[in-house]
Amino acid sequence: MATIQEIIKQALNPFDPVTFATGNFWEDPENSALKDVESIHQHEINQITSTLSAVTQDHRPRTILLAGDSGSGKSYLLKRLKKQLNQQAFFAYIGPWANSDRIWRYILRQTVDSLLKVPEGEQESQLLLWLKSLPAFKKTGWLLNERKRFIADLRASYPGGIHRSKEFFGVLYDLTNPELYHLAYQWLRGEDLDEEDLKTLGVRGSIDNEDDAQNILINFGRISSSTKPIVLCFDQLDNIPRLPDGSLDLQALFNVNSTLNTRFPNNLLIIISIVTNTWRRNLKKLQGADLARLSPKILLKNITLEQAESLWASILYPLHQQAEPKSTSPIYPLTRQDLEQEFPGGKTTPRQTLKLGNQLIQRYKTQGVNSELSTTDSTPENDTAGESIPIEEKILASLKLKWQKEFKKTDQTTIIRIQDIDESELIGMLREALEALEVRGIKPKFLSSSKTFASYSLSYQLPSPQGRIGVVWGETSNGRSFYHLMNACDNAIKSNRCQTLYLIRHTKISIKRDTKGYKLYSQLFNGYDHHHLKLDDISSVHYLATYHTLVNGACSQDLVLADKTITLEELKDLIRKSGILQDCPLLKDLNIFSIEETKVPLNPVKEFVLNVLKQDQLIGLKVLIETTHRQFNRLKEIEIKQQIKELCQENELKLIPVDGSPETQSVYLVP
Repeated sequence: MATIQEIIKQALNPFDPVTFATGNFWEDPENSALKDVESIHQHEINQITSTLSAVTQDHRPRTILLAGDSGSGKSYLLKRLKKQLNQQAFFAYIGPWANSDRIWRYILRQTVDSLLKVPEGEQESQLLLWLKSLPAFKKTGWLLNERKRFIADLRASYPGGIHRSKEFFGVLYDLTNPELYHLAYQWLRGEDLDEEDLKTLGVRGSIDNEDDAQNILINFGRISSSTKPIVLCFDQLDNIPRLPDGSLDLQALFNVNSTLNTRFPNNLLIIISIVTNTWRRNLKKLQGADLARLSPKILLKNITLEQAESLWASILYPLHQQAEPKSTSPIYPLTRQDLEQEFPGGKTTPRQTLKLGNQLIQRYKTQGVNSELSTTDSTPENDTAGESIPIEEKILASLKLKWQKEFKKTDQTTIIRIQDIDESELIGMLREALEALEVRGIKPKFLSSSKTFASYSLSYQLPSPQGRIGVVWGETSNGRSFYHLMNACDNAIKSNRCQTLYLIRHTKISIKRDTKGYKLYSQLFNGYDHHHLKLDDISSVHYLATYHTLVNGACSQDLVLADKTITLEELKDLIRKSGILQDCPLLKDLNIFSIEETKVPLNPVKEFVLNVLKQDQLIGLKVLIETTHRQFNRLKEIEIKQQIKELCQENELKLIPVDGSPETQSVYLVP
């Protein structure tokens, strides 16, 4: 076996911030640096556990404020809660919403989506576990083909206070039918189903307004009084809509919280996670009665050096396990003295601890390069491997690696169908991308005359002769909704609100051709003045959603690239420099890019390899090949080796020792 020194020099830097995930705890569930350090924030976890127990006992909702500085570990704490308490509650992650006018619909959708996730140690989703834990499901001998009896039993169990009870309980029953499960789930999360699907479920309409969404969510809370509570975790709130004075519209969330706290019985625990400075800046704008409902208020404190040392040990543990002989220190090559020197006050934050670990490991690895070089050529001019790469290059390389990681996750697990994201969220993501690309005159709610579809639209200004461009995103399959959407577009066109109107849509138009909606669609979007941009696939959505994830991180001060916490303005600048969004098909179709802006395509494998080495500077050849293969799994290893060989021939990379075997060779970046 290799020594710990050899393993660390060959391995990727385990403290690289690109590998640490924040945000939605249902994504990258095992990727948590703090998962093995139980002492960190244990007191706060105990407080939350006690509050959850109180909800379980008296079925009265409670709200916890979880505040902490940037990098204090708020998102990781939520992830630990979900893992440790998954036998005591069901968990929903709710990130920032795009439109406060639709906040109830957004919360319902995020809650149902989270309930569809499978918790650790279980075989079924939270939704099915929740359903099967209801007393009605514990009866035997009547479930199969007994839909009417199931509905009758549940209505008798909850004689009052269940909204649209017959339809709601009927849809819950349909969750047990494999043929109807997905359709039932789509109705519960508020998708605008077509008339045939609504008839199949036996419901009169979709959940298409705030009152319905509010009451369906409360249905979940009330019925949960017979089983485990549902924990609603609100996180990354710095990217929610803003009021005219520029402050965050936190009152919209606290209005929701007040409603949930005044409906009994209600087995909901609400956790509001927020950056301390954000909370203090917006505190005075909230109503006193809303603040009184926060109990407890938890402020995350800094961690001790003992806890920081344990954090280092947990991250280095997988590398130490591979080593022989074993090191006497679980944090080798780091030391306690490193912590004491950097943090003389004896306290730090998890993020600062990780940042220091990253810097020290990087220094250790580059010193190893110079040591190797000195044995082969001791001339000073060749002792250059330790030279620092310009920080701007490292940050840009880190962004590209972070983008690839998030894009792959979005493509493969987060967004599978266009309906996974509501149109108001999609148009909000498009607005963020346009802002990053410095498109002028962006205005929300282009279809301002329509209360329903205003949030599905925006407009922006392009140079003459293109003028003002209107954009509407509409994926509805419901014939009546489609007609009203087309009518709103017609009104905007007749009012001369734009020179060109684009309808963005991926869903095939299955509306009958003799209906008013289809006729109006054919008249408006005929390809002359106004156009239907038909998305062949949802890759454009993956681009927009990936950038949205980075925006959420930047706004909440959670986006760390090359040890630097990136602001939103810095992220926009990096996105423009990277040219990443120029590959988004939708943005190309909207004519956002000029010919001069079109970037020269690079070899993606070579670019990835160079970006990885700009982060680490020294990596084992075998590790580099494996890392590249994980990103480009359709390539054979021999093809990746050829790309690395060409980079060496181009004097971008070098191998040490030159005559070593592939198992012992390392690759370093030529400055």
